[in-house]
Amino acid sequence: MIFGERAIEETHYDILSVRVDASYEEIRTGYRSAILNYHPDKLQNTSELSDHDHESGDRFLKVQKAWEILSNSRSRAVYDSELRALRQGMIAAEDVSLEDMMIEDNGEVLDLFYKCRCGDCFSIDSMELDDMGYTLLKNGNKISLQSPDTLPASVILPCGSCSLHVRLLVNADIEVTADGHL
Repeated sequence: MIFGERAIEETHYDILSVRVDASYEEIRTGYRSAILNYHPDKLQNTSELSDHDHESGDRFLKVQKAWEILSNSRSRAVYDSELRALRQGMIAAEDVSLEDMMIEDNGEVLDLFYKCRCGDCFSIDSMELDDMGYTLLKNGNKISLQSPDTLPASVILPCGSCSLHVRLLVNADIEVTADGHL
């Protein structure tokens, strides 16, 4: 889920009626309660569905999506990060892709850097990406960034010195040749 530049009207936490710091059990309980309220089987069996029934069906899908994201610790961490950035008014100065990043191979990890206008860098490494559920793959001199379908297709990166942020877009179709970057 990409949050974009707009404010979120309702978060996954709101959909499941739980606090942002809710435990897994509280999230599961909220999910079970919400799913019972909006399950399609609860809708009236008529040939013409009312607007209320359509809203219930849409709500059911939102409940399912909220559970998908919040029940998985990795996707929840990414979601929380994006949500915090949005709530703090962090608007990305620009969108960058893997092609725009400088990549440094330190043996065990790959470090990604993007130069900020203040002179410092936006950075993230392959271990941090892995913790968020993204995989930075290196195959010979080719590097790609993979994301499971359930995760947002972007990561917000703060500058090391100033208050600017960039959005690293995760595109599985992009593969970067390492020469010149490593």
